[in-house]
Amino acid sequence: MDVRLMGWDTPLFQTIQHMMDTADDAEKTVNAPSRTYVRDAKAMASTPADVKEYPNSYAFIVDMPGLKSGDIKVQVEEDNVLIISGERKREEEKEGAKYVRMERRVGKFMRKFVLPENANTDAISAVCQDGVLTVTIQKLPPPEPKKAKTIQVQIA
Repeated sequence: MDVRLMGWDTPLFQTIQHMMDTADDAEKTVNAPSRTYVRDAKAMASTPADVKEYPNSYAFIVDMPGLKSGDIKVQVEEDNVLIISGERKREEEKEGAKYVRMERRVGKFMRKFVLPENANTDAISAVCQDGVLTVTIQKLPPPEPKKAKTIQVQIA
């Protein structure tokens, strides 16, 4: 709202208008996503993955062309969140060469998966073969059904 439109063009009303505008700007800044959040969201969106369920395990399959095992990190956080992350670095430019087109993605990548309750986080393996990372998590055995407890009735 601009106070000049209403004919209130005095220093007092200009100060009040400025304070209201500053409060609006501060609210936008507080509610804006952080740089870290935006960076992580971009990193997650650009890392597609397939998840398969087998009778005894779960498999998380992610394309990782051109990466070495040292560039990939697989972690379990909070006992039920699988995190696959890493960084694809730009090739060093050779003298006299310049890019005409650059389409391959470089930079950090990350994916987070909430694991099901029956995932055994102590039995995880990760294999990267031909540019495809496969993280396999074994399932916990199903709980044994509880046996009915028989209580003897006493006659009083």
